[in-house]
Amino acid sequence: MRPADWYVIQVQTGREVQTCEEIERVCTEGTLKDERLQGLLEECFTPRYITQVKLHGAWIDEERLLLPSYAVAVTRDPWELARVLRGVPSLTKILAMGKTFSPLSYSDRSWIERWTKEGDRIIPMSFAYKEGDAIVVEEGPLKGHEAMIAKVNRRKSLAHLEIHAGAMTIRTTVGLAVLPSKKD
Repeated sequence: MRPADWYVIQVQTGREVQTCEEIERVCTEGTLKDERLQGLLEECFTPRYITQVKLHGAWIDEERLLLPSYAVAVTRDPWELARVLRGVPSLTKILAMGKTFSPLSYSDRSWIERWTKEGDRIIPMSFAYKEGDAIVVEEGPLKGHEAMIAKVNRRKSLAHLEIHAGAMTIRTTVGLAVLPSKKD
C-alpha cells in the first residue's frame, strides 16, 4: 500500500477550520454508508504558525494560518476524496494541474511534518540574527532552511516563503524574529 499524500484544498477565506470539520464529518458519514471509504481521509487540517506581535510595549505570541484559504487533506485516493467533497456544503477544490491532482511537494511536507505532529499542526517561531546582508537562523524551523526565505519583514517578525504543490506555488509567511546581533 502506497503512503498517503498531502493534498491542498482551496476553501473559503475565514472558514478554513469549519471547512476541515465539514470534510471530516462528510468522510465519516460516507464511511458509515460505504465501507470502501474506510480510511479515505487520514487527517484534515489547517496548518498554523506562531509569530510575535508587540502589544502595549510587550511581545506576545500570536497564532496565524500558514495557508490562508487552504486546508490540507491526507489521503491515498484523491479522486475518491474529490467525489466525496461534492457533499461538503462549503467551497472545496483540490488543487490540480490539468486533470492531475497535485500533492504538496515532499520537501515542503517533510518540513511541516518535522515541526508539527498530527492534531497539533502549529509551526513554532524561528530566531535569527543579521550578519552583514545575510540572515542567519539560530533556532527554529527555518534553521538550515534559509534558502526558503524569499523576504523578511523585521518589523512584523515575519519571513515570506514559497510552498509548492505540484507546479503551483503558494506564498505564505512564518514567524521569524531577527535580533540585532548573535546571542551569546
